[in-house]
Amino acid sequence: MEFSEHIKTANVEDVLLQQPLQPPIRGTLCITGHHLLFSDREEGSRQVLLLLRNIDATEKRMSGSSGTITIKCKDLRILQLDIPGMEQCLNIAHSIETLSCLDNVPEMYPFFHRPTDLSLESQWGLSTPEIHFSQMKELHKRWRLSSVNRDYLVCPSYPPAVIVPNTVDDDTLKKVAKFRQGGRFPVLCYYHRKNGMVIMRSSQPLTGANKKRCSEDELLLQAVIDGSDKGYIIDTRSSQQVQQARMTGGGFESKACYERWKRLHRQMEKGKALQESLIKLVEACGDESHNMDRWLSKLENSKWLSHVQTALSTAGLLAECVERDGHSVLVHGSDGTDCSLLISTLAQLIMDPCCRTLEGFLALLEREWVQAGHPFQQRCAHSAYSHTRLQQESPVFLLMLDCVWQLWRQFPLALGFSEALLLRLATEAYASDFGTFLCNNDQERCALGVKDKTHCLFQALLRPIERDFYSNPLYEPTELAIWPSVHPQSLQLWRGFFLRWTQEARHLEEVQEEVRNMVNEWGRLAFS
Repeated sequence: MEFSEHIKTANVEDVLLQQPLQPPIRGTLCITGHHLLFSDREEGSRQVLLLLRNIDATEKRMSGSSGTITIKCKDLRILQLDIPGMEQCLNIAHSIETLSCLDNVPEMYPFFHRPTDLSLESQWGLSTPEIHFSQMKELHKRWRLSSVNRDYLVCPSYPPAVIVPNTVDDDTLKKVAKFRQGGRFPVLCYYHRKNGMVIMRSSQPLTGANKKRCSEDELLLQAVIDGSDKGYIIDTRSSQQVQQARMTGGGFESKACYERWKRLHRQMEKGKALQESLIKLVEACGDESHNMDRWLSKLENSKWLSHVQTALSTAGLLAECVERDGHSVLVHGSDGTDCSLLISTLAQLIMDPCCRTLEGFLALLEREWVQAGHPFQQRCAHSAYSHTRLQQESPVFLLMLDCVWQLWRQFPLALGFSEALLLRLATEAYASDFGTFLCNNDQERCALGVKDKTHCLFQALLRPIERDFYSNPLYEPTELAIWPSVHPQSLQLWRGFFLRWTQEARHLEEVQEEVRNMVNEWGRLAFS
């Protein structure tokens, strides 16, 4: 497909651009297959470059012979273009609406983005399951790396290699996969060096109304706890939800069949409910009435902070089972591609200091989200402004970043990265120059050439200049677990993201930059 088919008017002169925190500017608007480019008329002109994938919704309003296009972005920016000429305005609006919604992955901008300091020849990503396993020497006695999924035939959403108990062979894994939704059989995602306990992830068992059993599944979970007295299963659905799931073919691990596993239910919202919560929160943040009671009412009605609280408390429970009680845990909901990844990520941050460095955190996200099969393309297709009917959108990844920000705020010295990194990741998940968040799983990325023809965001963030910017200058490593407070008064709205285009957020950024400069200067003086 030629992008030019969708561009009837490529550029327009004398356009007025209004954007947050900037005075209006007049200049030339250009549209390409992937970007909107605005250049003003002044010497040393300012330019605004907007990736079309970042556009969530457009609204157009005609007045006489001119028109106005309001652009609402997935990063919550709102821009306004006043365009002379009705035909030109309609043509530009049509191009934006069409090109911002193209969903053919190889035509997306990451396949054309070529930064000079990155090479496509190098390995894509920070690590692989094979490398990760080889580095975890403690695992090798009881665990093995299985290539049962090398052709993605056992589980389409898993990577080719996974870590499983070494007493369980590949034929057994294939049978277990048929008993788990989407083939997501239990695999190891975390080994706790302090006590040898593990966190496993999977999807729900397909017990159904007839209470089907799978002896291979029971054997696998028995092998996980081996000689210990018991393990825990944290199900991210309520007791009522799992009973309903059983009537439609899903289910849960019954006490009769899994005697040494204790099931804990912690209901976590996902899907449509979570997406609608985000929409309500963004609407509240855009309320210009300046009425405090109204604002607080809208904030509470969005239930976003309740979702943050539930995620952090469930992750705390998971970490407590492993760290304090000394038991291994299996985590799943129904699909195992959303809330399971969310609480596993947060629990590892709570317990493991290696995950709290800049590089360790990015490696954690690569393992737990990119390799583990979170369907980014479905979940992040739209943000809070889109007028299209909700399908599979859900801001689970954004919720995770918000929870990490709460940790970062409560423990400002314990995390080796800055709020700026979390903001960058929140933006990149919805629209990016890099291929990391394209597609829904590893199989799709390989089939569409993402790993061969695009660059990896995480590698880009570890370049020296980026590393300096996204590091926390106050970082002091600690071996201790960091237990978050989840009391309502301890949780705050993530102003840096949800109010990022307001003057208040800009002042906060300036203060943080000043603190960074002061700390860096003290560091230089101390070593001089």
